[in-house]
Formats: sequence, C-alpha cells, structure tokens
Amino acid sequence: MTSQAAAGMVTETILVPEIHCDHCKTSIEGALGPIQGVERAAVDIAARTVTVAYDEASVDRARLVEAIAEQGYEVPAEQDSPDMRMA
Repeated sequence: MTSQAAAGMVTETILVPEIHCDHCKTSIEGALGPIQGVERAAVDIAARTVTVAYDEASVDRARLVEAIAEQGYEVPAEQDSPDMRMA
C-alpha cells in the first residue's frame, strides 16, 4: 500500500510474512535506514509489515524489496498489483 505525503515522498507498507521477532525488526530496519532517500522504516512484528517513508526520486520500491531480501526475507510478488497500493 502506498500513499503520497509531499512531492516525491511516498509511504508504503510492505508485507513480509517471515517477520516474527525483534531480530527481524532490527535486521530489516537496519538494512533500510541507511539507503539514500529513505526517511523512515518501521517494522510491525504483529502485522508482519514494514512501513517505509521514502523519496521516490532517490530510491524505488524495487531497491527496498532488494534490501529486505538481502537480509533473508521474502516479499511476496503479488504485492505489486494495483489492488495492494493506495494513492
């Protein structure tokens, strides 16, 4: 799901079903935080989601998913459908 707050800034919630503990939270937030253009990344363990606020002129969703995958977590591909996004 995506929403736009300001020009270029997007907040997106990404489902990551494998999230289940504080280590997952620390690992994913630690991977996303340093990426240029990411303003904030917050993992919700109970919902198994990552909410990321980022500047889409600096970074795209594919790079965020790649960073999550590099930590060993799979992001289901069906999230790319228009039904999973909010404008």
